[in-house]
Amino acid sequence: MISRWRQGLVAGVLVMWAACGAEASDVADAAWVVDPARPGAHLPPRGASLFDRLFAAPSGDRHALPFPFERLVARINRELSPAAPGGLPPLKAVLLPLGRSLQRTAAAPDYFRFPRVVVAVDAPPAAGSSLLLKDRLYIGYQEKSAVLEVISYNEEAGRFEFQLVKDYRAGGQPRVFQANRNICFACHQNGAPIFSRALWDETNANPAIAARLKATGRRYYGVPPERGVDLPYAIDVAVRRANRLALAQRLWREGCGDGEAGWRCRAGLWQAALRLRLGDDRRLPPDAAFEEVSAAPLRRTAARNWPAGLALGRPDLPNRNPLPDGAAWPSSPAEQVARSNVAAIFDPLLPRAAEQVWRSDSPQAVDEAVEAVAGFVVDGRWPGLMAALARRAAALPRLVIALECTQPASGPERECLGADGSRLRLDPAAGRVEGLRLAGGLPHPAFTLRPATALRLAGGNWLERLDMSGLKNGNGTLRLVLRDDHAALAAAFRRLAGQPSWQALLDGRPLPREALLNALLLELGERLPPSASGTLPVPQLELPAALPTTETRGLAPSLAAFHAWCAACHWSAETFPPNFLQGPAETLEARLRQCAPRIYVRLAMASLPRAQRAKTPMPPETMLPAFGTHAEAWAQGAERAALEATIRRMLVAESGREPDLPTLLAGGYEALRPCLAPARP
Repeated sequence: MISRWRQGLVAGVLVMWAACGAEASDVADAAWVVDPARPGAHLPPRGASLFDRLFAAPSGDRHALPFPFERLVARINRELSPAAPGGLPPLKAVLLPLGRSLQRTAAAPDYFRFPRVVVAVDAPPAAGSSLLLKDRLYIGYQEKSAVLEVISYNEEAGRFEFQLVKDYRAGGQPRVFQANRNICFACHQNGAPIFSRALWDETNANPAIAARLKATGRRYYGVPPERGVDLPYAIDVAVRRANRLALAQRLWREGCGDGEAGWRCRAGLWQAALRLRLGDDRRLPPDAAFEEVSAAPLRRTAARNWPAGLALGRPDLPNRNPLPDGAAWPSSPAEQVARSNVAAIFDPLLPRAAEQVWRSDSPQAVDEAVEAVAGFVVDGRWPGLMAALARRAAALPRLVIALECTQPASGPERECLGADGSRLRLDPAAGRVEGLRLAGGLPHPAFTLRPATALRLAGGNWLERLDMSGLKNGNGTLRLVLRDDHAALAAAFRRLAGQPSWQALLDGRPLPREALLNALLLELGERLPPSASGTLPVPQLELPAALPTTETRGLAPSLAAFHAWCAACHWSAETFPPNFLQGPAETLEARLRQCAPRIYVRLAMASLPRAQRAKTPMPPETMLPAFGTHAEAWAQGAERAALEATIRRMLVAESGREPDLPTLLAGGYEALRPCLAPARP
């Protein structure tokens, strides 16, 4: 039974999806913000992930990872603003015993004793922290395999890094490796975290899941097994914000153009983003200078670069309930393993449509660009910026906005209107102000006059006081006295504009958030804390990026074809997905025979209508453009047919009969023998 609250939440989320979803006609010719077929180099081209920066040992040559997992979480929490009384924790955590990650079968059949835990940061940084972890750090932990799967942002490269921590266990020697981005992008098609839609029934927000977790009697890394939908909802929202970071980077790097016009355009976007955050995300209409320096160049350059717009991939997966309709958990281990199967309609490998197409000719285009850049503004040094502005209070000009207040025919409130369109409602008896809206801005939440409330209004200026000396019996002239903090910022930005070092920061590299904020703080007279050591662990791969010739030399063409089409994901050091191509050439045929039933199913799925597919085809459809083909051509092509014929011959030699999908899948996909032979004791 779904509560009314849960029903209301789902209705709200469905409205949000409808508002965000892009029409197919809008997407056809749009360029992808992130092309799922181009995951980029496994090693970062520059910089390091936030995970590396957070957990680098003092020596800088290795990682220092606290164990057990609760200690690692505590270390992250030290970088975050504490929760408000009664609020949600700064680090959100959920349990997924039967999820969709690559580690989903690692605990089989003890799924509920060893659930995967997923943690996500959606809280702002603690005061003084230079690490902006909000929306930028996600960790999945599977105790049974002693693996951490990490997605964390690399600010210098302007992308998320995918990393694996192996041997994360008591007495272990944890090592951190860059993950194979081909594997990661097959599901993370926007190069960023993904998560389920409401009602998040794979998580412990599902009462049936929570009950089974609680029945084990285990403590799950400090994560209560029984929890409502508030935490997965928060993760869902954070993931959506995280996926928009790529849009901000693309517009920042390529949307403003080159040369002086380009860096001035970026400077204007940064200043507008700063004001948006100062105003608690309430903006004022842009002035003529911003329109000339930033808005107009952005529209022109973007229209030239992306005439059909930029398509932003969807980060959300269909909700999946592994225990539908109160289904009893089977007692047979084989049946339990079968429950871990992910049907094709729920598979993260399925291509996902764009969530949004950003178009330069949209009325909201520039506002959306500023909002995207504003996601990079606030870190733990934000209080320093507030302090710097406060110290200039005496020297800053004041803006006075006069509003004429009249009493309506009924009620005690006064309606106060300004000549510029500013307005508010005043209740003199209650000392309460509602609906305060500066010209063209969004309304401010209601507040009381006693005690005096410190407020920043739309555009970022400080509401110093309400001058009610011109009111008689609540009628007359009310004056808003604003401290013009924008004047201090504008002056600082004008001084910075003449500095070559500032111009260099705005040259079209990935958005240098930390350096831009440091430059502004220094210009405002703030002293910066000593920077952390610049030495970080060197990113490394567990296997070389190039396939060694010892694994392909002398292979028959029918076997070598599997390397050509499958090595991008299945030649790796990981067992999830199965690394059946990893090993010497002379044993490849034996490894393919072991995996043959599953390979056959995956290859054959491509020839079926989409609605009839029990599993997603391989290679993943989103990766096919990297091979110079597409789904329809692959399904009908000679290359796929040749691979399928090779596997068919192996299955016929083993069983004496032609393979067919209904027979192979009679017990479910997970009942097929594993791709990798069990290790010998």
